[in-house]
Amino acid sequence: MFWRLFLTYLTLVVLAVLLLGALIYGRAEAVFWELFHDVAVAVGVVIFAAAAAAGALAVRFSSPLSQLNEGARRLAEGDLAYRIEVTGHHEFATLAATINGMSGRLEAMFDLLEHDKEQLRAILSGMVEGVIAIDERSQVLFANDRAGKLLGFEPDRAVKQLICEAIPEQPFREIVEKGLAATEPHRGELEWKGPPARNLAIYISRFPGHGMPGAVIVVHDTTELRQVEKLRQDFVANVSHELKTPLAVIKSSIETLIDGAAEDLESREMFLTQASREAERLEELIQDLLSLARIESGNLGLEPQTLALGHAITECVERHQQRAEAKTLTVVEKPPSDAHGDIFAWADPDALRQVMDNLVDNAIKYTPNGGRITVRWTRSADTVSFEVEDTGVGIHADDLQRVFERFYRADKARSRAVGGTGLGLAIVKHLVQAMKGQVRASSMPGKGTTFRVTLPRAAD
Repeated sequence: MFWRLFLTYLTLVVLAVLLLGALIYGRAEAVFWELFHDVAVAVGVVIFAAAAAAGALAVRFSSPLSQLNEGARRLAEGDLAYRIEVTGHHEFATLAATINGMSGRLEAMFDLLEHDKEQLRAILSGMVEGVIAIDERSQVLFANDRAGKLLGFEPDRAVKQLICEAIPEQPFREIVEKGLAATEPHRGELEWKGPPARNLAIYISRFPGHGMPGAVIVVHDTTELRQVEKLRQDFVANVSHELKTPLAVIKSSIETLIDGAAEDLESREMFLTQASREAERLEELIQDLLSLARIESGNLGLEPQTLALGHAITECVERHQQRAEAKTLTVVEKPPSDAHGDIFAWADPDALRQVMDNLVDNAIKYTPNGGRITVRWTRSADTVSFEVEDTGVGIHADDLQRVFERFYRADKARSRAVGGTGLGLAIVKHLVQAMKGQVRASSMPGKGTTFRVTLPRAAD
């Protein structure tokens, strides 16, 4: 820039001198040659002075332009914090101020965009759904961590890869291809083999408008929903079966009595007793269903208070003593050896009574004649616990994890033979959890089962 301006100014001066010399030469040639030496010296001085003036002018004009050029280059490279400092002409200073103001606004805009980008990334990363954005060539633009966990790939490494390369599983590719070919949002179901195995719902929708080609893929884990649906179906099937059995017995007994068995005193008594027993079983089942529904709805209205645990256990054993003696069972109470006096739990009286009754009732049902049932209780710094241990048939390890499910029976034939609704342990679990406690089961097949309930401790 400097040399261009310098040569421009110098050329103008030289041309002016030459033009002047040509005019003088044309008017008085003889005089020109007589004064040639003086004219040459004057021309040299003029050219030297012109060069100095041209240099000064070039520096004055090129320096602000160089500063502006350097500032524009720094801004183009992304250094939006750089500010141009220009001295000299007002026009250059105004232009520099305008560029500085523009860079300040750009910096604020880029900061806002970066903040929005990080905020959007944080939102997408915190979603329970997996999100994948792809462009018109099916290359991954973005994928959150949840998508990586659900579909088994690394989101950062997948960026700029083709979606079929990042996630090569054929069922997923087929759903994506159908979604990209459709004009409306597409939904597909996928059984992901894992590990772990999952049920996934895939939603594919193109970006709105024509300015941004591509699509967004949303992956939703429906595994729990499928499990809940299966539990609901199993629950309906089990309830139907459990209701159907006593109703069938009652119906057949009544039909038999109508057909003439009522005239025979011995037969009448047998069928009426059978119908009465099944009616009681049906009532018990309905009561347990209502109790479980009330517990799961959260409308229990529990009123925790300080309860003497040993006293509650003694009352429970007394309530079941007659049934235990009928099977020649020995029921033993074992208080803690280090406790002076009773220990106290923070629990609802009715809920605690129902929990204890269900556990002791189960122990009596599944312990063979002549067996032993032990009820012991202990305390720690913040909790109290009681155990109901029997010498019954025990539970296999595969069944032990499911004993608290509704209607689950480890030995279905034996369970129906001894009676019960299959809801007792489910009620126990929900009641204990409602009282801020825990219940666990341990067992060895053929040697017995132990149920341990832990509850918050109250002040002695």
